[in-house]
Amino acid sequence: MTKTIRQSLLTTLFMALVVSACSSSPTGRKQLVLKSDAELEQEGTRQFRALQEQVPLVKNGNTIDFVACVADAIVGELEGDYADLYWELAVVDQPDVNAFVMPGGKIVVKAGILGIVENQHQLAAVLGHEVAHVTAHHSNERASRAMLAGVGIDVAAILLGGGYSNQTRGAYEALSAGASLGIMNPFNRKQETEADVVGLEYMARAGFDPRESVALWKIMNEKNKTNIPEYMSTHPSGETRIENLVAQYPKALALYNEAQAQGKNPNCDR
Repeated sequence: MTKTIRQSLLTTLFMALVVSACSSSPTGRKQLVLKSDAELEQEGTRQFRALQEQVPLVKNGNTIDFVACVADAIVGELEGDYADLYWELAVVDQPDVNAFVMPGGKIVVKAGILGIVENQHQLAAVLGHEVAHVTAHHSNERASRAMLAGVGIDVAAILLGGGYSNQTRGAYEALSAGASLGIMNPFNRKQETEADVVGLEYMARAGFDPRESVALWKIMNEKNKTNIPEYMSTHPSGETRIENLVAQYPKALALYNEAQAQGKNPNCDR
């Protein structure tokens, strides 16, 4: 096979992957989903079981009930296939200020974040955000982007390097080094912003005050001051995050008021 034909085939494959995998996220953003949700859900369940066996879990019933109450209220607002998922919760006895949700509805909350949140509304902001990562297919999208980035870098390296050679390897390494800053990091920030928007809606629909999301991020800013420039981070800066959340107040507060009128008034506080 000649170099020209090989380059043409790789380029065609690259474009076919892009075109065939286009879909829309909950906020209307174009996204790429190449992997099977079922495959990721199975992996999420496997990782969740391993976590339950290998890390210490919180035993305090009041703490577990507090987190479970907020999580149940958020999950109760989901529709379609996500409402039918078997959602599970693990509260991990570790000091990390962190929480995440694995594909398949496996919620993990680390005890450290419970020392940061001041009330049920702020925990709802955390869990709404993390649940939104699942319902927006962000895990699938990230895996797909990683696959696609590998193909794209390979194609570009061959075109720039002139074939499979030492020159190509140099081009590949240069492109790979820049991929996280130029492609993956900005993409991840878009996901984080989207999860903030969708998560804010979830918490408001469940009857939690969306204004507490901003209060939470003010606390987080004080706890996690950093000099890392935003363009080098996978997350928006705290200030950017707060501005984006405040911009969503009109819609979120309307949903919150509607939920309150419907009698949705969670009573989860410790």
